[in-house]
Amino acid sequence: MNEELRCIGCGSIIQSEDKQGLGYTPASAVKKGLETNELYCQRCFRLRHYNEIAPVSLTDDDFRRLLSHIRDTKALIVYVVDIFDVNGSIIPGLHRFVGDNPIMLVGNKEDVLPSSLRRNKLQDWLRQQVNQAGIRPVSTMLVSAKKNHQVEALLDEIDQRRGDRDVYVVGVTNVGKSTLINQILKLRTGVQDLITTSRFPGTTLDQIEIPLADGHQLVDTPGIIHPEQMAHVLPDKDLKIVAPQKEIKPRTYQLQDQQTIFLGGVARFDYLKGPKVGMVGYFDNNLPMHRTKLANADHFYAKHFGTLLTPPSGEDAKNFPPLHRFEFAAKEKSDLVFEGLGWMTVPAGSVVAGWAPTGVAVLMRPAMI
Repeated sequence: MNEELRCIGCGSIIQSEDKQGLGYTPASAVKKGLETNELYCQRCFRLRHYNEIAPVSLTDDDFRRLLSHIRDTKALIVYVVDIFDVNGSIIPGLHRFVGDNPIMLVGNKEDVLPSSLRRNKLQDWLRQQVNQAGIRPVSTMLVSAKKNHQVEALLDEIDQRRGDRDVYVVGVTNVGKSTLINQILKLRTGVQDLITTSRFPGTTLDQIEIPLADGHQLVDTPGIIHPEQMAHVLPDKDLKIVAPQKEIKPRTYQLQDQQTIFLGGVARFDYLKGPKVGMVGYFDNNLPMHRTKLANADHFYAKHFGTLLTPPSGEDAKNFPPLHRFEFAAKEKSDLVFEGLGWMTVPAGSVVAGWAPTGVAVLMRPAMI
């Protein structure tokens, strides 16, 4: 692709190879755009014609440049995290990058957590999690962008908090940030010429500016790539099995030590030491889980991976990275978290191990529930 071809909406270099990348445009659309002298990337085209924002992502270096720009502005930062994958949503060093600008914390996808969980308790827990990363939000809200739950309330809170500021919406990939922005657009479509696009000076990153009533802007920024997320090792068809779309139903297993639970073929939980106890797993309802003895686990995985233990399957199983082991001792009731997949809640005094594809993080945190 000719590097001189740029989207007239956002300035990104036009390319037809990477559908998830900046500037992606099907080759047929490039030809038509050149003929009409209106060459837009697919993201800008959808934005102009359908008021639909498609997600794009950026690297750590791109993100540092983006945030250094925000730090020099007078802005309210709306920081969106996936409430089902909080640890995978954390942006390291965010508090250092945004300077003195206030941060609003928004926990998205709250609809996938059990409805029995008290939301005020969940808000407190979420705030504590980001506090550990040095982030001190001025307020914390829970929303479901997909179900348009509490989005209007979020806009009211933004209006109260921003004062004489622009608003920047930031988050890692796969937290539902673009879905949230699209819901905001639906609530504000009475405005003519609603969307403008621009880019930060000196980069090919695009930002999307939504005009606010007082002349300020609500700015959507590209998502930051976190390579430790499960989403980066599974194809889309398998992500639909492991990433919850509906309210999850906790699954309880009566376990004694030296037992293993396989989470499809993508992860493994070993109960190494502790009392016989009911352990609860919080994973997508469609994810198959199989229990076996720890002594037999390696053989079981080698024999059934890609068939009984799925996803992955077929060609995807052949290219799937090997599982890497992490061991933990729980000093209090804790969650053993498989980033982007879910977690097992384990009792105090237990010793456990979590296995995940190489590159995907497994960690232990104080129990959410």
